[in-house]
Amino acid sequence: MIELDDAQLILIVVGAHLRAEVGDRPLAYKLHNRISAWLDKRSEMLGLTIVPMVCCDVWYMNQQALHGRPTISVGGPGVNALSAYFAQKLPAALARDDHLIVQLDAEFVDLRACIWGMDHAQTVRAVDLFVEKYLDGYLRAVATQVEPMGES
Repeated sequence: MIELDDAQLILIVVGAHLRAEVGDRPLAYKLHNRISAWLDKRSEMLGLTIVPMVCCDVWYMNQQALHGRPTISVGGPGVNALSAYFAQKLPAALARDDHLIVQLDAEFVDLRACIWGMDHAQTVRAVDLFVEKYLDGYLRAVATQVEPMGES
């Protein structure tokens, strides 16, 4: 088993709900792969270890020590408790016709993000838009921010 240092993690959180497991977990792994590719391409330049990890909302919510880590929640508030929480805390960076939303601090001081749509197809589109518009800036902030913003 690989030993992980919590300080190295970027968490990608999905709901502990059957619909989330079927629809959102594959999207989370797609995002995990994109993050891993970004990190691999820049590994020598970064000089630090960053490890993306997919986990469920129940586990994350019960691990207080991780709440200050960079975190991306995937899936709607109906199937992901963390998304329900973030929906009340994070600003909308991108919203399309009340069908999909990407919530995050566009200046990347707060490294929490929430990505979801009104149905699976819209959640797929929201993840794609996050990757296209925000992932590079988000990961640059993760790589350079000394102390992630704490729970608010």
